[in-house]
Amino acid sequence: MNYSLNGHCFEDDVLSVLQIFYPNQSYKLTKNDDKIGFYAVSSAGGGVFGAELYFKGDKISSFYLESDCSDIKEIKRNIKLSLYFAIKKVIDIKTPWGILTGIRPAKRAVDMYNEGFKKEEIERALKEKYLVSDERIKLTMSVAEAERKILANNNDKKISLYIGIPFCPTRCLYCSFTSYPIDKYLKKVDEYIECLKKEMAFLSERFKDYEFESIYIGGGTPTALNEKQLETVLEYIKRYFKKPVEFSVEAGRPDTITSLKLKILKNYDVNRISINPQTMNEKTLKLIGRQHSVEDFIRAFYEARKQGHNHINTDLIWGLPGETALDAEETMKKIAQLKPESITAHTLAVKRASRLKEQLGSYKLAQYEEMEKMLAVCSQYTKDLGMHPYYMYRQKNMSGNFENVGYCLDGCEGIYNVQIMEEKQTVIAAGAGASTKIYQRKGNNVERVFNVKSVDDYIARIDEMIQRKVIFFDKYLNDN
Repeated sequence: MNYSLNGHCFEDDVLSVLQIFYPNQSYKLTKNDDKIGFYAVSSAGGGVFGAELYFKGDKISSFYLESDCSDIKEIKRNIKLSLYFAIKKVIDIKTPWGILTGIRPAKRAVDMYNEGFKKEEIERALKEKYLVSDERIKLTMSVAEAERKILANNNDKKISLYIGIPFCPTRCLYCSFTSYPIDKYLKKVDEYIECLKKEMAFLSERFKDYEFESIYIGGGTPTALNEKQLETVLEYIKRYFKKPVEFSVEAGRPDTITSLKLKILKNYDVNRISINPQTMNEKTLKLIGRQHSVEDFIRAFYEARKQGHNHINTDLIWGLPGETALDAEETMKKIAQLKPESITAHTLAVKRASRLKEQLGSYKLAQYEEMEKMLAVCSQYTKDLGMHPYYMYRQKNMSGNFENVGYCLDGCEGIYNVQIMEEKQTVIAAGAGASTKIYQRKGNNVERVFNVKSVDDYIARIDEMIQRKVIFFDKYLNDN
């Protein structure tokens, strides 16, 4: 799929609209005037924003709008609008989020609240300026309200910590995270943990005067570590960091969970864990490469309750290959019987680095109408369980152009999830592939520093990772 830009350089905005209507395609920026195959031209100049579509050299659609705006955000919005309406003439599919792109739909609403806009004004802007559907406006506003309650407690001395454990038993079909098969890295896990200890020791000294609101151990699958290794990591965290309000661990894969690991987590004050079936369909579990059964998940869930865990989240993915709304109904029936405190509902995203992307032609994926039914099933069941949506994010190439939503009981909102999405708090991070984000209240922006993704590189270059942070903190950290 070829496209060109005339009079502007906002390539990402053009791509974001193309991806709404034509997901999982390859896109090429070109100046080719032959317009072979499908070709989109986006133009801006002289107060006119336009888009033209060609197929095999023939113009098949166009749309133009006039505006004398000079604000960059408005220029980008008009570029997106012109292309959106040009494509809409050719392929009139439902687009629940209109032209609103980016991973944080509620962030715009939260920012507008902070700028002094009223609820009705925000809703009108989402509908009229961004073409968001009524259902998604309602969802956005509900999430924004929940997030604002958590963000209201932020201050410059309150931060969060992420610890990355990049090991998994196997790699799932849809996964693109930084993750390594633990059976092939058994001899390096202990060395990795020692490097993690070194980085945590540095971070704890640098942030000794700060309050840790949340600590999140993610991955990978942290419970892929054996009991001794898991306890070692938790012991280091206890040694170096103050006890947070929220301490979350991605227990993740039921096939990695044991009674002893759950007991260890509880003994080290972990007060939120995530046990993730993704689906309660045995056939799908095998297809996507999960080495556990539905019964394994149920066993792990009840064992967690037995060990005293009273906040359990479950991750589910809607739109897995071959699944329908009937499968979603069956999954939610079984999950509802367990009564978790929170449910994170993901819409399948075909990620570039996943096996699913490489083998896309081999699988049947749900289209918009079926995805809409699946999400409706989830929404109704979470409502019946007394849950409300509290955070949300989106990704590229999501089935049906939908979203991921976190639902929870009152008082069970995942603090870390909100902070990482809204980017109104500093989040420091340790481990391979970890990203540290410094929030600067003055200017309302975030600066980032990244660790290398490879486990081998992280071990070999741990001193360099720490030195990167020394320079980064000296430059961007504002101690108030």
